[in-house]
Amino acid sequence: MAGDELQALVRRRLWELARSTDEAARRSRWVIPAETLALMARSGGRSFISEGLAGVLARALDVPENRVRRAAGLPAVPDQRESITTRPDLRLIHGGAERSGPSAP
Repeated sequence: MAGDELQALVRRRLWELARSTDEAARRSRWVIPAETLALMARSGGRSFISEGLAGVLARALDVPENRVRRAAGLPAVPDQRESITTRPDLRLIHGGAERSGPSAP
């Protein structure tokens, strides 16, 4: 159910970011009050938002707007970042001789 997904998203993102509802409200530029975010994250409650608040809530939770819209059961909006391709390009650089302390086997 869309309300349950939105509630789970709000609760999970606040936990993942170690962010209080006051901090999330500040990131939303106080459009969504801390009390409302607390109610949205509370177990057993229902969470519904309008299309106009999806972007604001996404900013407060540091997620793409379409992720909030999907969780709330709202239609998706065009996202220019969708066409960006990424791949895991992590390289580990070992300092070998520059490493201080006991050497690794």
